[in-house]
Amino acid sequence: MAEKLAPEKRHQFIHNGQSVFEWDQTLDEVNIYIKLPPNVHPKLFYCKIQSKHIEVGIKGNPPYLNHDLFCPVKTDSSFWTLEDDIMHLTLQKRDKGQTWSSPILGQGQLDPYSTDLEQKRLMLQRFQEENPGFDFSQAQFSGNCPDPRTFMGGIRTG
Repeated sequence: MAEKLAPEKRHQFIHNGQSVFEWDQTLDEVNIYIKLPPNVHPKLFYCKIQSKHIEVGIKGNPPYLNHDLFCPVKTDSSFWTLEDDIMHLTLQKRDKGQTWSSPILGQGQLDPYSTDLEQKRLMLQRFQEENPGFDFSQAQFSGNCPDPRTFMGGIRTG
């Protein structure tokens, strides 16, 4: 069931015609995927995750990313890994259910339509989580979607 409500595809952040990273999100986390340059030893890559800031790069060089995050994260449960030629950052959202329009503040924001689709998908994830055994994968929303952080079991809480 959860796989039906998972992100269908990753979003791309493109700057000056180059793909900087891809990303997706769930109720709990934002995942960033960065394609690593070839011929660089894995031990030279680094990632520094702070509550509201991220820095990624190769030791001895200017950072590849050095930006504020769209929203705060829980640093104690956020982490990064290297797998094949991809750096995967898992950022644990401080506010579960918050819809991020981009991992980076002010950079590569989704358009309003795509943000609305993300919010609806996260709302379905929340329904599924709170009502196990029910299939919400075909549910449709009409009009504006409520904020998935404040909508609990059909009752607005905020």
